[in-house]
Amino acid sequence: MSGIMTMRLAQAPGNEPSGARGVPGDEPGAVAREDRLRDIQAIADAALSRLQAPELLRELLERVREVLRADTAAVLLLDRASGQLVATAACGIEEEVQQGVRIPVGMGFAGRVAAERRPVMLEHVDHGTVLNPLLLARGIRSLLGVPLLAGGDVLGVLHVGSLQHRAFTADETVLLQLAADRAAVAVQSMTSQDDRMAAVALQRSLLPPTLPAVAGLDMAARYVTGAGIVGGDWYDVFVLPSGRLGLVIGDVAGSGLPAAVIMGRVRSALRAYALEGADPGEVLRKLDRKIQYFEAEAMATVLYAVCEPGSGQFAVASAGHLPPVVSVPCRPAGPVDVEVGPPIGVAEDRPRRSSPISLPPGAMICFYTDGLVERRDRPLDHGIAALAAALSEAQTVTTPPSGAEAACATIMSALIGHDPAPDDAAVLVLRREPTAPAEPSAAVPAGR
Repeated sequence: MSGIMTMRLAQAPGNEPSGARGVPGDEPGAVAREDRLRDIQAIADAALSRLQAPELLRELLERVREVLRADTAAVLLLDRASGQLVATAACGIEEEVQQGVRIPVGMGFAGRVAAERRPVMLEHVDHGTVLNPLLLARGIRSLLGVPLLAGGDVLGVLHVGSLQHRAFTADETVLLQLAADRAAVAVQSMTSQDDRMAAVALQRSLLPPTLPAVAGLDMAARYVTGAGIVGGDWYDVFVLPSGRLGLVIGDVAGSGLPAAVIMGRVRSALRAYALEGADPGEVLRKLDRKIQYFEAEAMATVLYAVCEPGSGQFAVASAGHLPPVVSVPCRPAGPVDVEVGPPIGVAEDRPRRSSPISLPPGAMICFYTDGLVERRDRPLDHGIAALAAALSEAQTVTTPPSGAEAACATIMSALIGHDPAPDDAAVLVLRREPTAPAEPSAAVPAGR
């Protein structure tokens, strides 16, 4: 990189010395080139990579201010939700960060740099050219700003200011852009790490810390993050005021923190509607209306089931979600036929119907997300068949842990194994205790 940047500097207007390069006695030109090389090395120093992103930004701004003989230096990062640049790091004008300065893209000096995606220089600063009053209060007379770019996207703006009127040179613009490119890498890494940590923390905080204890039922669950960016998978179990049990499994489209935030809102809304209505289909219909109105870009698949613990009767409604798999003693396990409506957020308001399932004593039902069964190198049906085989195998386990816990362990071993799943996966297994012998003829889930 340093060699490329040195060549770019050498070719910039005004950089050619009065004599031919390399001619003996060209000491001024050699000194100038050495100075520029030191400037580049200060900004491209590999040692900066060992710093965490916030420390790297502060150190980089210090070096930029020294190299360009500027009085101030600042980084403003783009908040995409609001379309504003937020002061994140500063040197010589720290109050920008302390006071939470925000500049709309397209307005003021920094907003213009972000909107035009190119360097901008102001030789004269006044109320007509800048939006941030702190620049005027600090006495800034000239400004040079460049965009932080990554993959064609604007991440923010880096600018330097001078208390004296000056015209920044092409060399100085190139150096500032080099610093901005270095900052963009750090910001991208920082944002990715922060988003992942926040998404994982949010997701885990919304999963039930423990599953409710319900007489006659045995339950267990698993949730694992995938090898890629965290998604919006979740499960939920709650006891309704009627004494019946609500079970939810869902997957919000997208990834990272935005998907996790939407997941939290979908979960909370579904819980609220579950308290109002008995029919799972009507609950999903209300949920769909709410999401389409308040979260216009969101989409999710959701399966909501209500169970009567004493009888083992379920009412199940599916919004585009994969069917549950049922395993009954003495019979092969397999997916249950349930009516599947469109995913949440994709179709106009329409009635959603529930399907009945009868779970005999000793039988198990498994709810799951596609991260468990979907792989690029095999059809989806093969993954569901592997899940059914694992659930059948769990029926034969008699040593502790047995029941639903054994089923979860067997499923995760068979379908996840030793390698991280490419996507998030959630699994929820419910087993009806074998309090009464189950007749083979009664072991057929309703609707199959």
